[in-house]
Amino acid sequence: MENQATTRQLLEAYYKGFAEKANWESTIADDFEYVGGDMNNTTPVVGKQAYIEIIKRFSQRFERMSVKQMIVEDDKASVIGNYDFQFPNGIKINGNVSENWTVKNGKLQSLTLYFDTLTFMANMKP
Repeated sequence: MENQATTRQLLEAYYKGFAEKANWESTIADDFEYVGGDMNNTTPVVGKQAYIEIIKRFSQRFERMSVKQMIVEDDKASVIGNYDFQFPNGIKINGNVSENWTVKNGKLQSLTLYFDTLTFMANMKP
């Protein structure tokens, strides 16, 4: 249960900061692993700083985000994040993203995302 509580606390801190686009970085492990955005390439991007750079770009695409559902089991969690996206072409779309996490040594260790990449990329063109 201690792991489960820690996992939930880390995710609550992460998503609070993530929604505000500030102060979420301290929850991320230095050797963080991220997979998302291209399911044809499942090689993880490794490193906290690399993930921060990805999120800087991604944060420009959403106006609001909230946690729709969070299921925590020990050091693993599955979250459905709901996003109001604003794309360069002016299109606004509300969409869900499946976010699967692991925790290790009191930090978020990995994240794998699943979302509609076709719609996302089609709207990235101005």
